[in-house]
Amino acid sequence: YYTSIPGSCNFETQDQEWTAVCGLTQDTSDDFDWNISNSAVMGQMGPDTDHTPGKGQHFLYVNSSTQKEGNRARIITTILFPASLGVCRVRFWYWLFASRQTGVLKVYTAEEHGMDILMWSSSRNEENKW
Repeated sequence: YYTSIPGSCNFETQDQEWTAVCGLTQDTSDDFDWNISNSAVMGQMGPDTDHTPGKGQHFLYVNSSTQKEGNRARIITTILFPASLGVCRVRFWYWLFASRQTGVLKVYTAEEHGMDILMWSSSRNEENKW
């Protein structure tokens, strides 16, 4: 559900669809989808829990083990945030399980004419933590 910060979501959505609750949508033109889960489903491939202290335990993940090089999984915000200097910030926690199939995690902004601008990317975690 949403917190008091616009665009923020902790993925503790109970039986509701996380995409609708969190203002996200799956890209219909990508190769595979993001899913919501907890550590029990991920087994050895992921973290023991999410980064949230307390009762939070759900997070988004992609399973790249069955994918081919170049395949993409992409989620897009359904809420538009106007351009700003020092006002809007993107903040998220991530965990990249190092394997041969691990790709690159990228964050883009879309400008008004539809062009994607790469803002950040990472291909590995330095440590096994969020």
